[in-house]
Amino acid sequence: MARITAGIDVGGTFTDLLLQRADGSVALAKVPTTSPNQADGVLAAIEAAGATPAGLDLIIHGTTATTNAVLERKLAKVGLITTEGFRDVLELGRRTRPHAYGMTGGFEPLVPREWRREVPERMDARGGVVTPLDEAAVAREVHALLAEGCEALVVHFLHAYANPAHERSAGEIARDIWPNAYVTLGHELLSEFREYERGTTAAVNAAVQPVLDRYITRLQAELAARGHRRDLLVMNGNGGTVSAKLVAREAAKTVMSGPASGVMAAAATLVQSGLGHAITYDMGGTSTDVALIAGGVPEVSAELSIAYGLPIHLPMVDVRTVGAGGGSIAGLDRAGMLRVGPESAGSLPGPICFGRGGTRPTITDANLVLGRLDPARLLAVRDAVPMERVREAFAREIGEPLGMSVEQAAEATLRLGNVHMTGAIRLVSLSRGHDPRDFCLFAFGGAGPLHAVALAREIGIPMVLVPARPGLTNALGCLVADLRQDAVNTLNRGLDDIAEDEIAQTLAAQRDRALAVVLADSGEVERTEVLHAADMQFRGQTHLIRVALPRPDMARAEIQAAFEAAYFARFQVHLPEIRAVLVNLLTTVIGRRHAFPLSALLDPAARHGDARVGERALYAEGAWHQAVIWQREKLAEGARIAGPAIIQQADATTVLEPRSEAVVDAIGNLRIAVLP
Repeated sequence: MARITAGIDVGGTFTDLLLQRADGSVALAKVPTTSPNQADGVLAAIEAAGATPAGLDLIIHGTTATTNAVLERKLAKVGLITTEGFRDVLELGRRTRPHAYGMTGGFEPLVPREWRREVPERMDARGGVVTPLDEAAVAREVHALLAEGCEALVVHFLHAYANPAHERSAGEIARDIWPNAYVTLGHELLSEFREYERGTTAAVNAAVQPVLDRYITRLQAELAARGHRRDLLVMNGNGGTVSAKLVAREAAKTVMSGPASGVMAAAATLVQSGLGHAITYDMGGTSTDVALIAGGVPEVSAELSIAYGLPIHLPMVDVRTVGAGGGSIAGLDRAGMLRVGPESAGSLPGPICFGRGGTRPTITDANLVLGRLDPARLLAVRDAVPMERVREAFAREIGEPLGMSVEQAAEATLRLGNVHMTGAIRLVSLSRGHDPRDFCLFAFGGAGPLHAVALAREIGIPMVLVPARPGLTNALGCLVADLRQDAVNTLNRGLDDIAEDEIAQTLAAQRDRALAVVLADSGEVERTEVLHAADMQFRGQTHLIRVALPRPDMARAEIQAAFEAAYFARFQVHLPEIRAVLVNLLTTVIGRRHAFPLSALLDPAARHGDARVGERALYAEGAWHQAVIWQREKLAEGARIAGPAIIQQADATTVLEPRSEAVVDAIGNLRIAVLP
């Protein structure tokens, strides 16, 4: 049945919307993010797209509410009940330091010590009861934490992954007393060993539950007041979606949902483009996110640390973030060295050229000075700022102290910003044994296509792929994302010591739990897929390798062989004399939604006439060039453009530096060859 569906992504600077109408056509919108209340920006984006909440059949929403809450420590007051003697696990952490080579650095746990309470109970690592649960002590500490003003509660007992009976009992007692639904049991969120990581994951969940719940409740109320009576799905960090009525229960899973949506859009674009390998590069106004897609499948990791001392061990698209975006501020530090980011001007006051009160030069301002951006086409400009004022800022803050011209100061700003971004790209590729020359650079975000060719040349990537709507790719990710649930259980025993039927039974139980959540929105699911995997290691090792299990009923010998093959592929070493340890079993259930045809992003009526609209001076590689300006919407399939050139569109600008050439493919992508 034809429906009207909106994908909405809230970023640090802009809120993007991509609307698919019942006839298959699309509408686009890009409005400033309203930081005090993101719901206002969502409603403004719907209005800017010419739609009303009452007319939408489905909204899929990616949000930065939980990510920002953790990074800015604007969190709920959380109490913790844990095993006697283990209240300091969250603070002791691992043997790491905030700065690897530094002697100083601070760490503040999410739950202060006075709100971490102990009760008598103990399980051993095999799930046997060592000390029975003192239920009276649980009730006493729950009342005490309520009296302290705690809004959310975590129950985190030692070895609950092996036997959650005590956590369940304590949870029942707590939920009878606690005045709201913000009670997190560690094993329900993550049934995996490692008490520190499991505890911090549960603590993050509890700390952001009220934040996310209030935001989603407020957004749904605002939508309902305007006549919306249909579904609202929320993006999770694993690249899937979940119903809004369930999302707050496992709120930690929405951390990094915004970056994940862009990666999912990239994966869908690659499939429809006939490509398999890409490094995704999403440069927005505040930060840059990079990820790796191999064989059309984004890499997923359960090792995310959103900040020092805050590991979140939930499956999430493996996105690495650096503080380099269009709003990154450039200036000199106390030693007189040029620095770019991580401090950002954001959307308010924003770059100088936005006319919103910004006075310090940014990467966006540098692109403007160097002719890469058209001052007449900037989005979110409140009061137009004369170019001379932007140039004066570069001269004052950078050029005069360093003895540079304005152009050299602006170019230095771009180059240093590019250094930060190439470092992140190397982190997801070279550091993991991937040769960047085997990948294309998938560039998106409002600022990504401005820098992509320079980054690709720096790293040796031979091709850049710029999608049809690079500035709205995260919103597209919401439209193409499937429903997804992940489950994990720790066994942590030698493979030879585990019965084959135990493996099959554990995977079957995981499948049933995840299916129940996915099928709660069965109206959105066209078909389901079930994927199984195991985290394994050789005896005596600490690092894990994830091994795909094609069938849940695999024999132990087959699992051992699959692990040895995966180990050899990673390290080129055979260790036949050492047996394997099966640490975790994992199951992923994906509810595939109806496919979105990317060709719908193109307007056939616009793809005619002269796409060449003018010329402009472009500063690149230390010199000024005369660059041809092209209107992207008018470029027909097969059109070829040689650099230096500027390709402009409503949501982004692509810069073709000298020694690069672009061709338009069948679904509107720019395939840019980066020439030596």
